[in-house]
Amino acid sequence: MPVSHSFTSQEASALAEEFLAQGYVVRPVDDRPALDELRDRVVQVACDHLGLPFPDDVSDFLNHFERLVPVEKLNDLRLNTYRKMNAVPWFRPTYFALARSKLEALVGNELAMQNRVNLSIQLPQDDSSLLPIHSDAFGGETPFQVVEWLPLVDCYRTKSMFILPRSANERVLADFTRYENQGMDTLFEDVKDDLVWLDVPYGNVLIFSSNHLHGGVINEEPETRWSMNCRVTGLFTPYTGAEKKLGSFYLPITTRAVTKMGIAYNEPSGFRE
Repeated sequence: MPVSHSFTSQEASALAEEFLAQGYVVRPVDDRPALDELRDRVVQVACDHLGLPFPDDVSDFLNHFERLVPVEKLNDLRLNTYRKMNAVPWFRPTYFALARSKLEALVGNELAMQNRVNLSIQLPQDDSSLLPIHSDAFGGETPFQVVEWLPLVDCYRTKSMFILPRSANERVLADFTRYENQGMDTLFEDVKDDLVWLDVPYGNVLIFSSNHLHGGVINEEPETRWSMNCRVTGLFTPYTGAEKKLGSFYLPITTRAVTKMGIAYNEPSGFRE
């Protein structure tokens, strides 16, 4: 009879080791047909907004969206798409399912998820939607979370995002007070040679720790970036921010039967002296 020498599978252990070493992992999604269906729905919402027929080439439509929408009209389309996608009942469950095996290996199997999935659209040379270098923990987010970052197109170089790897991130945070009066632009200049520009082709998902400094710059590539992101954390994690807490910003998604039973349990009156 075979015996087990580890509480986790070899695959889960390797994923965890890579995540701890880098602060991120990139892997194929768990369900490619579901991703394609999700992307098609996004494209349909965008087409409806613009009064256009569904394109023959979805990839070309998204990659060269700058041909269809000027930057001054982009945010209206983005917000409309964001609202309509988050109103679709299957959207958040499907989004989660695309990375389920990785999230359960890295975070746990009783999880809470951000109540909305964010959408980012960045045209070439567009400086209106930049995300300067930051850590989510600085803004009151729980440090016990990851971000599921999903590209709807191939993302690379400045069409993607950057992250500061673990060793460099720890070095900077250990002496972070020196930037109190210098600002984040100075920080970016100090770490820019250490940044990793993430290559995340369509069909893959990026999972990263938002405790690591990360962000984006002007898209210098000749294509438009479409990406989604959503935070996932353990159901019983410490929630450090007053606004970013369970029941509002985060909603339970995979509460197990024993947890539900334990929550419902009421100790009989007079049981203890």
